[in-house]
Amino acid sequence: MKVGALYQIARVTSKRSSFSQCRFFQHDYVPRDPKAKPIKYRYPDFYDPYGPRPPPSDKIIQLAEKIASLPVEERMQIGPALRDKVMHPKLETIDVEGVDLGAQQGVSAKAEEKKVEKTTFDVKLEKYDAGAKLKVIKEIRSFTDLGLKEAKDLVEKVPVILKQQVTKEEANSIIEKIKAVGGVAVME
Repeated sequence: MKVGALYQIARVTSKRSSFSQCRFFQHDYVPRDPKAKPIKYRYPDFYDPYGPRPPPSDKIIQLAEKIASLPVEERMQIGPALRDKVMHPKLETIDVEGVDLGAQQGVSAKAEEKKVEKTTFDVKLEKYDAGAKLKVIKEIRSFTDLGLKEAKDLVEKVPVILKQQVTKEEANSIIEKIKAVGGVAVME
C-alpha cells in the first residue's frame, strides 16, 4: 500500500475514533521492543539550577576563616561596617499607619483591647426561683419585644443571654428589676 492510501485510511478512522495522532503512520516510527526494560536515569544528589559553580579562591577562603575566628561581638559589627563601606542605603522602617496588616497586627490589637474600657455589655439570666417564674417572664417581656411564648421559652433555657450590647446603666437597671422579682442576672 502506498503512504497516501494509509493517510486516507487514517483520516476516515479518525472521524470515528481518536487516531489522529497515531504513530503507526509516521515515517520515522520504530516499534518498541515489548520485552525491553525501561531506562533508569541517575539523578545527581544535589540539583543546582544555576549550574556548577567554580570553587572559591584562596583569598575568599582566608577571609572566611578570619571572620569565623572573630569573637561574636566583632562578627556582629561586620554587617553595618560593610554596608557603610559599600554605600548601601540603611534599611528604614516604613510607616504603616492606617494600613491593615492582618494577623501581624492582631497581637497589638489584643493589647489595646485590654487597655480600652468596655462600653457595651450583655445581660445574662443565670437562675430564678421556681415560684417566681411567671414574674420573671413578665419582667423580661417589659424590656424586650418578645411575646409570651418566646419569653417563656427563653426563661426555660436558663442560663441564657437576655439582652446584648446595652450600656452599663441599662444593664444595671435590668439586673435590679430581675433581682426584685426573684431572678439572678449578671452582666458580661
